[in-house]
Order: sequence, then structure tokens, then C-alpha cells
Amino acid sequence: MYCNQNKSSMKHLNKLFIAVVMMVGLSSNAQDSNNPWAISIGVNATDGARVSAAESMQNQFSEYFNVSDFWNIVPSVSYVSVSKYVGGDFSFGVTGSFNKITKFVEPKNATGEYPIVNPGDLMYYGIDGVINYSIANLYGFLEPTAHVGGGYTFYGDNSAGTVNGGLGLNFWFNDFVGLSLRSTYKYSFEDVRPDMPTHMQHFAGLTFKFGGKDTDGDGIYDKDDACPEVAGLAEFNGCPDTDGDKIIDSEDECPDLAGPASLKGCPDTDGDGIADKNDDCPEVAGSAALRGCPDTDGDGIADKDDKCPNEKGPKENGGCPWPDRDGDSVLDKDDRCPDVKGTVANQGCPEITEEKVKAINDAAKNIFFETGTSKLTKESLTTLDGIAFIMLEHPEAKFVVEGHTDSVGSSASNLKLSQTRADAVTDYLRTKGVNPLNLSSKGFGEDMPIGENKTAVGRSKNRRVDVRLIK
Repeated sequence: MYCNQNKSSMKHLNKLFIAVVMMVGLSSNAQDSNNPWAISIGVNATDGARVSAAESMQNQFSEYFNVSDFWNIVPSVSYVSVSKYVGGDFSFGVTGSFNKITKFVEPKNATGEYPIVNPGDLMYYGIDGVINYSIANLYGFLEPTAHVGGGYTFYGDNSAGTVNGGLGLNFWFNDFVGLSLRSTYKYSFEDVRPDMPTHMQHFAGLTFKFGGKDTDGDGIYDKDDACPEVAGLAEFNGCPDTDGDKIIDSEDECPDLAGPASLKGCPDTDGDGIADKNDDCPEVAGSAALRGCPDTDGDGIADKDDKCPNEKGPKENGGCPWPDRDGDSVLDKDDRCPDVKGTVANQGCPEITEEKVKAINDAAKNIFFETGTSKLTKESLTTLDGIAFIMLEHPEAKFVVEGHTDSVGSSASNLKLSQTRADAVTDYLRTKGVNPLNLSSKGFGEDMPIGENKTAVGRSKNRRVDVRLIK
């Protein structure tokens, strides 16, 4: 009956092994610091052939796969193992197991057979400490292991300490679940029956890894995650790249808009090498000096701010060239007479001729005042209107109005009267539009006569107003 049970259990193990081999495409990892804890549960088998202490080491391993004749198996979960990764491919664990011994295997007799003895369903319990070493990680899912350790085994009414060693093989389905196979040689310090002899024990079960912390749930453990609080990508050590431009958000100045690394992850719509966020004209290529805006006429003023984008002009005139309304080659901004053609030497104003100066001087001889006052006569007003007309034709010309008197009266009163008469003339000319800045006045009294004050004719010549051009 036990032989049939053993054969049935072995068939199930064989099916499970085949299923594992068919899953070679699954990615996996050995137990490590990401998931430091592991728990295994499954079935164990004690090998009856290993009970015979008289067997040589060679014979003890000669019947390793003779499952139906030598193995004792309980067809249920019969072991639990807990282990923790301690670094450098090593882990430490504790295994508890039980079994039912239904057969002992005697040493090989003279006919070359192994006599089998039924001990009467002895219960078997084992508690073992083990140090596991991961030898390699093959093909991403296959992990050979080696282990050493020691433990204590209870066998019927007997017990004994053992020193253990063996090999194993883990088939990882994914990062958390795998199938573990392990065979352990247990050397007993008591090797004569009914004390616990040296024997072998085999294990097959599922292993579950756990204990790794992944706060943001991105599949990258916190200890390896450069951004443990925010879900990210493995290629960026767990940091996010929201816009998918291969620049992590923490180093991306535009994390929601894809852009090149040269612009720190920001887009450049017009391709002028200036990121849109710094480009005042993001849709039109321009220069860095003008914050990404074009300057068609090359006058240093961006087209968007240039009132004349196709003609060079100064910033002071909105990017337009200065006008010259009168066409005298003196720009309006520098032309004191922008609407009258003049000369460059005279700042754009026409230069007053000697003839016109003479005409002003001749006209000034007909400026008269009422006796003893500075009030102009009506006839003088007409004369002054003519003088004002000539002055307005030459708005750049400056004049001084000089007042003179004869010697009748005191010198002081004559000086005052000459000044007020000169002022009266300039005041009238200003009312006609002559620039006040172009006019000045000065009284000389009786000091500059042009005739004899002893005669009436001479005194009349001395009572005069002269208008002189200031050069």
C-alpha cells in the first residue's frame, strides 16, 4: 500500500517538475535584499536506504532515485521553512518537518539486494537550521543552491543531532513565487539502530518571497528607487518621466511637455534653439539676442516691436528710418526747420541772406513811438508785421533789438526809455509768432548817437530802433 502511495506522490512531483520547466520564459530572481524573507511549504521524503550505517558512502548514493523502494513520503504538506537573506548571496533559515517511516533498507546482501524491513510506522520529526548559498541565477529563472547546517531529529522513541549539507534547485515563476527542490545529507552522531542513523531527506515545495518595500507601487523597491514616493520607470531607477522625453521629471524643466536634453526637456516649436518657455516668438524662428524673435531688417529691433520691419530704423523712432519732410538731407529729428528746405550747416533751416537782413534794417528805420513813451505808432505796426514775416521765414535766425534816444533829458531816463522801446518791439514781434528765444532786446540810451544832438535833424536820427542779426 505504501509503495503505491509513494508511486502516486512521485507521479505528482514529476508533473509539477514538467510544469515548471514549461515556464522557463518567466522572469525571476533569487532571494535577495529586495525580498529578504522567504517561506517554503511542501512535502518531504526520508530515504530508507540512508538508515543503514553499515553502508559505504558510495552505496548510500547509489540508489538515489529509487523512490518507490527507498523513500518514505507522507502525501500531504509535511515541511515548513522560513529564511532571511543576510547578504552576499547567503540566507539563513529554519526548517521543521515530519514524516512516517514505513520502511528501513538493510545493507546490500550477498545476492546484491537491499532487504527492506517494516519498522511499524515510526513517526519522524526534524528541526534544522540551515545556511543557504545561491550558486548562480541561470536563464533568469533557474537558481542552483548549496546549504550546510545542523539540526535535531526525532525518530520514534529516539533522537539525535545531525550535521547537514546538500544541494538544491529553485525554479522561480516570478519575483515572488517559485518551486524549490532540495536534498540534504544528514550525518548522525548516533549510527546504530534503534538510535537515529545517518540518512538523507528530500524536499519539494513552493517558496514565497516577501518583505520588500515598494511605497509607490512601481515595481522598484524603495532601497533601489531614486524616487520612492512617486511611481516611475526602471530605466530611471524608479523616477517618473511624465512626458516620455527620456529626462526624469526632477531634472526636466518642462515635465509635462516633451523636449530635447539640450533644452533641459523643454520643447522648441520653431526649432530656433530657444525653448518655448523662454521664446517670445515660439511659432517663428528668431535669435537668442531677441528672445527667439526674428528681425527681418536687421536693425536690432524684433519684428513684433518694429513699426517698419522691412526697413532699418532706430529704436527711438520705433524701428523706422527718420523722415526728412523737406528733403534737405537733414532728418526731421535734427531739422530746426523740418518743413522748409535749408542747409546742413544751418541745421536744416534756410540761411538768411544779406538782402533780407538789409530789408529788416531798412524797415526798422520806420519804427516810431509816440512822444516820450514806448507806445508804437500805428504806422510802425505795419512795418513790424513785415519784419516779422521775414523772421518767420528764418526761424533759426536770432536777432537783437537795440533801443536808442537823443540827449534830451537825463541820461538815466533816456537809458530806461530806450530799453522799454526795445522791449516793446520784441514783445510785438513775439505776438506775431516769432520765437521768443530768437529775440533779445537792449537799451543804450543816448550813448550811441548817429547824428548831432545839437540839431533837430540829428536828434531825430538818434531816436531810433535797430534790429541786428546775431551771428
